[in-house]
Amino acid sequence: MPVQPIDPVSDPRVEHKTAQLNGQTYHYLYAVPKSGEYTHTVFLIHGWPDLSMGWRYQIPLLVDMGMRVVAPDMMGYGGTDAPKVPPNSIKLYGLKRASDDIAALAKEVNAPQIILGGHDWGGFVVWRAAQWYPKLITHVFSVCTPYTAPSDKYFSTEDLVKGPLPQFAYQIHLASGEVEKSVNDEQSIRQFLSGMYGAKGPNGEVTFVPEKGILVENLPKIGESKILNGKYLDYYVKQYLNHGIHPTLNWYRQRRTNWEEDQALLDKKIINQPVLFIQATHDGVLKPAMAKSMDNFIPKLTKGEVEAAHWALIQKPEETNAIIRQWLEAEGLVGKKKRESSL
Repeated sequence: MPVQPIDPVSDPRVEHKTAQLNGQTYHYLYAVPKSGEYTHTVFLIHGWPDLSMGWRYQIPLLVDMGMRVVAPDMMGYGGTDAPKVPPNSIKLYGLKRASDDIAALAKEVNAPQIILGGHDWGGFVVWRAAQWYPKLITHVFSVCTPYTAPSDKYFSTEDLVKGPLPQFAYQIHLASGEVEKSVNDEQSIRQFLSGMYGAKGPNGEVTFVPEKGILVENLPKIGESKILNGKYLDYYVKQYLNHGIHPTLNWYRQRRTNWEEDQALLDKKIINQPVLFIQATHDGVLKPAMAKSMDNFIPKLTKGEVEAAHWALIQKPEETNAIIRQWLEAEGLVGKKKRESSL
């Protein structure tokens, strides 16, 4: 029987909670099995332009497997604070800060160890969090986002675009400050989100081209998305109206500060935790070729793939969930092996 996704308006399976983490208020989804007892705690980290609700198909799966789930809105998103830059430091939207806040949230929910999953930017976060907090994070999984090791040499986004990753040109546009000039009210946010989740115009017009960025001139033409619509789209629009789109784009404005903080991890390039990487075979940005060297840095790596574009979590939830379940079972975290280990 297919998993019933979390209802964004009201769902007895989840609670909406808030916590003060290192001076900022975070909103997060919190779910436990009906019995109130759980074997492990799983944190789920979303990307851009998503929300914690992006894990709506995975939260029920994990809870049904006897796990507790915590899924925060990341800095600048939804019900979480969106500190202005300046006067605040852009580092608030960096990978080190996100890792620190995950650790603080684990303490908040009294979780001495966690399994950490991510998608898109959240995938990048979980790799770094696993390096910053190896004792806290026992297992890692990432959907779409391959591991990139810390580097002693700085590469700007422009360097990447001119070199191996021309499809990263959109990041230059997102960081420029231009997008929020056009995506700035309820209607344009609705059109933008629909387009980012695959909706097109009557003649095939699109919102997003990796080699360019956001085609704001197409927003008025965009129709309905197959994977983000109805009450889910309404929820996302409402959440994005809290802060607008600007603070979420700060994640694209801190490449140098991320690199600077990465310098403390140059001797921690190897990720020793068991890892699952799920490749979306049709992802136009995080392409399969980018994951080829992961085996060199992750001794305990399991790879899976789904025939999906970037939004595999909601486009192919059953296939994605099956891979996550199989990995958790193989790791002895749930299922038969788990029961045997407790005898």
